Amino acid sequence: MRIEYDDQDDILHIEFSKEPIVKDVSHGWNVNVGYAATGIAEITILDAKSAGYWPLENVKDLLLMAA
Repeated sequence: MRIEYDDQDDILHIEFSKEPIVKDVSHGWNVNVGYAATGIAEITILDAKSAGYWPLENVKDLLLMAA
């Protein structure tokens, strides 16, 4: 797993797998989930800090949202 946060643009990117993305699904205007054949491969969140997703204190809520 790899987590990157871009402070300048307030973008959080969480990578769970390097598998190819087979489907992208937007959950609202600021959360995008990339699915691989085996499940969630990555999550990208725009305005992550202002939306309360950074720092990752509520990662369980984020994963429930993506499910």
